[in-house]
Amino acid sequence: MDIFNNHRKLYTVATLFFTTLTFFTAILPALKNQADNAPLPDAKPLSKEAMAGKLIYISEGCVACHSQQVRNVDMDKPFGARPGMAADYANIKRTSFFQNTATLMGTERTGPDLTDVGNRQPSLDWNLMHLYNPRAVIKQSIMPSYEWLFEIKAKPAKTDVVVNVPEAFMKGKTGKIVAKKEVLQLVAYLQSLKQVPLPEGIKPMEFLYKKEQKEMAAAGTKAKADGKALYTANCQSCHQENGEGLKGAFPPLKGSPIVNGDNLELYVDIIMNGYDARQEYGVMPAVGTNMEFNEDQIAAIMNYERSSWDNKAKPVTPEEVKKIMDFVKLKVAASK
Repeated sequence: MDIFNNHRKLYTVATLFFTTLTFFTAILPALKNQADNAPLPDAKPLSKEAMAGKLIYISEGCVACHSQQVRNVDMDKPFGARPGMAADYANIKRTSFFQNTATLMGTERTGPDLTDVGNRQPSLDWNLMHLYNPRAVIKQSIMPSYEWLFEIKAKPAKTDVVVNVPEAFMKGKTGKIVAKKEVLQLVAYLQSLKQVPLPEGIKPMEFLYKKEQKEMAAAGTKAKADGKALYTANCQSCHQENGEGLKGAFPPLKGSPIVNGDNLELYVDIIMNGYDARQEYGVMPAVGTNMEFNEDQIAAIMNYERSSWDNKAKPVTPEEVKKIMDFVKLKVAASK
């Protein structure tokens, strides 16, 4: 047995041994794992624009502050309707031939999780404003601005996407702020981040540590929806804490004829299905539908808005809202 003296035989045997071990301990398990965790039926691959945006997301280091994983703890519920699972990442391909798969799950949350941000904040106008200057929409934000992804034009072309930045954040610049191709691609990627619903009949993993709900259930009481908290979490980034919105971008709720008026059907419809009937303002997403608000939550938001910022409209009841919600759902279904 001269294998240890014959380097040719030694390296041949070692190579065969290493290759066999690699096949059984790495390749086969990986193939089985890939088969067991196929993408969910409704999962969609990234578009060309969204894929380009993902590369910008990586190059700008967004993963340093944002995660993309919903843990199975109750505190993560605002980020997604269910905890994350392996199938959520099964559709992610290699970044390039020389670059490995980038799941971008992150390790910390200096900023909020982005797993379902495409549903939480699908507005193009809001995302562009937020990237140009985060303080324009969230006063306390510590996120850096990405002004280099925009340019200033005296006379934008018809095909340009103009960002209606408030005067206070223009810093003396004159002209119009126009979104570059790169930032539109980045927003396309952010808008693509949507948690895919599980197939019908399959129940998701439950969120753990529902301490508050358990205590309320034990006491035999029903949790009352907090209108201010719901407004802060879902509406304030556009309409602002003072209800005055942002001129040229998001409409004010203070003194709004819709908020203070008697046309509750329109009011509920806007919260549930969004609004796109004002050229001077950005498109409002379907917040109520995306967040699956019930009549108690919508009534709480409406009553908070109707009684704040000098608004003095008559309160609404969940029963009134429920009837309107059912009617609006039927109307939307009939129009499809």
